[in-house]
Amino acid sequence: MPQELPIPRQIANEQKAFEIARIWIAGGGGHHVSLNTSLVGDPKAWGIMLANLAKHVANAYHQSRGVDQEQMLAGIKAAFEAEWTKPTDQLGGQVVKPQPPNP
Repeated sequence: MPQELPIPRQIANEQKAFEIARIWIAGGGGHHVSLNTSLVGDPKAWGIMLANLAKHVANAYHQSRGVDQEQMLAGIKAAFEAEWTKPTDQLGGQVVKPQPPNP
């Protein structure tokens, strides 16, 4: 059974909250992504969310390990640009329609 992260306390009871992405690392280092593409279609919005995700990662490492946030962000940005320019992985997969909830 995969290990899921907890829902943030701030939105646990928020009726209008929705999940937009999940990222899983599997045995052997492969990664798997599940996206909700019906909610955000603007490329700028995805860019803002990815930048904010990087900031959350830097903040989390700062809080949990004392890592300098600016250095962490610089490392993330450098790795992002390197991966964008010269990918180290071949993406695959397919779009799968979500299953309707069981009554």
